[in-house]
Amino acid sequence: MASVHPETPLSSPAHLCVFLLTTSAWMALLGPARCDSGALTRRGVEDRAFDMGGGGGGSPPGLPTDVDEEAVGAESSPRFRRALSRDKQMSLLSSSFVLKGDATHNQAMVHWTGENSSVILILTKYYHADSTKVLESSLWRSSDYGTTYTKLNLMPGTTIVVTSFYICPTNKKKVVLVGSSINERDQMLFISTDEGSSFQRQSISFTPDTLVFHPKEEDKLLAYCKEGRLFASTDLGRKWTLLQERVTKDRVFWSVSGVDVDPDVVHMEMQDTSGGYLYVTCLIQNCSDKMVTAQFLGKIDHNSLLVQDEYIFVKVTTGNRTKHFVSYRRNEFVQMRFPKYALPKDVQIVSTDENQVFLALQEWYQSDTYNLYQSDPQGVYYSIVLENVRSTKQPEENVLIDILEVRGIKGVFLANQKIDGKVTTLITYNKGRDWEPLAPPTTDMNGKPVSCKAPDCHLHLHLRWADNPYVSGTVHTKDSAPGLIMGAGNLGSKLVEYKEEMYITSDCGKTWKQVFEEEHHILYLDHGGVIVAIKDTSIPLKILKFSIDEGRTWTVHNFTSTSVFVDGLLSEPGDETLVMTVFGHISYRSDWELVKVDFRQSFPRQCTEVDYDSWQLTDLQGEKCIMGQERSFRKRKDSAFCIKGKSYTSALTSKPCQCTEKDFNCDYGFERSQMEGKRCFADFWHDPDSPPEDCHLGQTYESSTGYRKVISNTCEGGLNKQQSAKQHNCPLLPPKGLQVGIKGQMLAVAPGDDITFIVHQEQGDTSSTKYQVDLGDGVRAIYQNLTVTDEPIQHRYEHPGVYKVTVMAENMAGHDEATMYIQVTAPLQEVHLEVVPIAGRNQQVNLTAIVLPTEANTTVFYWWIGDNLQPKLTLQNSLLTRFTETGDVSVTVQASNGRSMVQDTRTVRVYDNFQVIPLSFSRNLDRFNPNIPEWREDIGQVVTKILTKITGVPQESLVTVVKPGLPTSAELYVLPLDSKPAKKNMFVDKRIPAITQAFSDNNVSFVVRGGLKVLVMLADPNAGYRGAAGGPGVWAGAVIFLISLIATGSFILYKFKSPWLRTEDAYPPLFFRKLPGSRNVYAQMHNEKEQEMTSPVNHSEDTQHIIQGEEFIDDDLDSQTLGNHSGVVLSINSRELHSYLTS
Repeated sequence: MASVHPETPLSSPAHLCVFLLTTSAWMALLGPARCDSGALTRRGVEDRAFDMGGGGGGSPPGLPTDVDEEAVGAESSPRFRRALSRDKQMSLLSSSFVLKGDATHNQAMVHWTGENSSVILILTKYYHADSTKVLESSLWRSSDYGTTYTKLNLMPGTTIVVTSFYICPTNKKKVVLVGSSINERDQMLFISTDEGSSFQRQSISFTPDTLVFHPKEEDKLLAYCKEGRLFASTDLGRKWTLLQERVTKDRVFWSVSGVDVDPDVVHMEMQDTSGGYLYVTCLIQNCSDKMVTAQFLGKIDHNSLLVQDEYIFVKVTTGNRTKHFVSYRRNEFVQMRFPKYALPKDVQIVSTDENQVFLALQEWYQSDTYNLYQSDPQGVYYSIVLENVRSTKQPEENVLIDILEVRGIKGVFLANQKIDGKVTTLITYNKGRDWEPLAPPTTDMNGKPVSCKAPDCHLHLHLRWADNPYVSGTVHTKDSAPGLIMGAGNLGSKLVEYKEEMYITSDCGKTWKQVFEEEHHILYLDHGGVIVAIKDTSIPLKILKFSIDEGRTWTVHNFTSTSVFVDGLLSEPGDETLVMTVFGHISYRSDWELVKVDFRQSFPRQCTEVDYDSWQLTDLQGEKCIMGQERSFRKRKDSAFCIKGKSYTSALTSKPCQCTEKDFNCDYGFERSQMEGKRCFADFWHDPDSPPEDCHLGQTYESSTGYRKVISNTCEGGLNKQQSAKQHNCPLLPPKGLQVGIKGQMLAVAPGDDITFIVHQEQGDTSSTKYQVDLGDGVRAIYQNLTVTDEPIQHRYEHPGVYKVTVMAENMAGHDEATMYIQVTAPLQEVHLEVVPIAGRNQQVNLTAIVLPTEANTTVFYWWIGDNLQPKLTLQNSLLTRFTETGDVSVTVQASNGRSMVQDTRTVRVYDNFQVIPLSFSRNLDRFNPNIPEWREDIGQVVTKILTKITGVPQESLVTVVKPGLPTSAELYVLPLDSKPAKKNMFVDKRIPAITQAFSDNNVSFVVRGGLKVLVMLADPNAGYRGAAGGPGVWAGAVIFLISLIATGSFILYKFKSPWLRTEDAYPPLFFRKLPGSRNVYAQMHNEKEQEMTSPVNHSEDTQHIIQGEEFIDDDLDSQTLGNHSGVVLSINSRELHSYLTS
């Protein structure tokens, strides 16, 4: 029921339960609803809402002749027989009131002004759906808990239409109404400081769509208008100041007390002049364009700003990748770190309570489920706590996640998990550390044993928000009634959508019992001392049921003499009163009716300590130490007819426990194994000993043990899973991942435009790094700590042309360089360059540029190869080229389409020769393969590191390249050692026997999610490795020569100057693309989060480019070694690879 919406939490009227009720058409069917501007609009079959029949006052509880079938059938139930025996002790008063003259009004807003108050305000109005306007309204006020109501006349002699009202959260006596003249020509507010007893009219020059009270200072208000203007008032709406225009609706937030320094700060998302969106703040006293402060460098996604407690969230989408950022206690923004291959499609914030972010993340493979993650206190690093929680898409892109925080007891959550289409309900008592299914009750509602037995059968609950804010959802919990949970669901192996039996627990989910056969709306009075239930039905009714012993027995009460359609239930805020209001309507054309039900007569005295028993909180296994402490709570005795009252506190005692393993969760980068005693193990992509990004020389850091204490857990002493963490000194790291860009993401500009360059460094020390900047037009500069200080590099190119901008970052540990090309002509978009990352010298290489969207118009392509400032221009998206020198060669492509231009850069490593060993993986790896380049790179690096450790072969001479597609396969490239002198004759590499032996002995393996072991093997240990293709005559001689040498114990290597060509069936293609030339060359699209597109090789019979290599024999090679390996390894020149390599 943690309904998670992309928008911000509802504005103050929603939090104050000031909502809008609507029914529609004519059968008075209570249909679903939606919230708009803090008001709920019902879409039933009737055209009105909120109507109720009268009832006599002082009627004792009884069973009327025309009550619903369940109540009639329940008369013989032991629950109800016991309840009826109390009739003489219970005395309820019911009285009704009709709002005369409002029969045509089809919407209503109802609000109990505050605690310790008897004032109720009701606004009824006629909403015209076609014009989307309110045409009539009436305001009613009660000062006697709803016994009688008075219709207020705001301006005698003048017709005024009131559209909404707002109550100050810190002083409920202050009320602001929003209204206008009948023709909407005059806009006005009506301001009250005495709970609506009197109002002062105030004309305004704008039409407010939403008002937001300051959370702490009662006279300060924000007003948002539909056209995006934002106004502020410091005197309860009497005077207004325009703050900003182009502000995003529902993305405006007051300061947070204790976090923001100045209470007058306003956080907002606003549109800049270029059409992008920014996160800015300002003071309400001066919020002009010159006085707003951009708190996030660069643009953010529309509707992404969220300010909640100590955290601020934004997201930024570039190309096809979205990055999420968080600011903790108003510090600088940091990218949120999810598991590397979560690849989030969507992120929804569930809660930010207790100094921790709890969120739902939809990973790349999920469609109707989300995974739950918890953060560290700063909200940066996230660990998974539950997979596959059910989600439901709502209108206007809202998302509902089936997760409910049980109010009253911290750390308790309910969630519905969906696996293979089967939905089951789970509960946790320690913030997600452990989850268990709900225990079924032992008997049904009539006391008969049930056949539902664990582990094949459990209790499952619907976790849905109520569309109508005046009724409870399918599960009802309250802070004022800890341990009391009432929900709708069913018994069985899974949750059934159409079954909504009602169950209750008073010990926080340990034991349950069924109370009704159908769903009911629930209201807790007097801290749960009285539970009121009214059936959720589309037919009129006249009875309610109530329990004074936490649901063990129930009494039926006739609250009205005429059956009514119930629209909602309302009590004084805080649930501490014994007075409630039922409101509804009799028919389509009847007036609104309200029924007051008063339980105070039944509880003549205040409870004392002797009226309470105690109960101790335990989990389903009976464990008393929960979240590091033992806790006990008060509960009223069944025989005590007394009121708990406003001073009642439920918590009785608590004492800390010694820490155990259950008090620790897995740290970031670790996951809990379901196969090895539920220990936490490091994910293959995570190095626990690597220094954090903010680690600078001279500082120290701790490497993670894989565990962190559950946040808000209060255990003391005992086991400390974090105690064995190692201390490390922060090394001086060379700069890595240097990037240079332009603010606004423009690569083509007009002459004279002001440009702001942004330099970003992914890794490495920044405090001691110097940055040399060359802007390409003769302007050069040197900066210190450039990426830390965010010092802007601003420039203006006066003349058209192409400028190469270079940034060199350098410190004592190393250097990195970033290059971009500026075309002083036009703005940018996006292109992806596909090129093999390793190539042979003087071999033909295909460069392919993929422009998105694919339906772009005629495009001109600019190709820069190496340091050449003169690009090659083509109208085709492909270019064939050769690299004449070995080493790293930078390749850049720019695509220009009208005034839009984009670029991409790749690096190709050029060698004279290298050797290749095909590999395969155990098939269990395939289901964890997201088929993206970065995942393949990490898997390749893991294999390379393991090989280095086992064989002692230097890591820099090995490259494992995982190929796209399924089944997952790879090739191990053994590169020439830099220490070897270049010479014409290359002898047999003695590294190969050690490598093949490691694979043959099954020594190469690693662990993925869930503790699953993946084995790396030779692709075909019984066959020789694939070599280069050649002409028939060449191969005939080579095979004869090879056989003769094997017979004499010799080992042969071929040195080819031709590319290694593959057959088409070796790589099943995901996508075919015809390339220029006489054959198709494989190309890979390095595009994270998008489906890779690969093209097979279509070999040509033409062998004119194949040159037979010379053959040599290593005389030092032991002839016995050959027999221990499966085949002959060919030394070849490669023309293609399938993923980018990481140094």
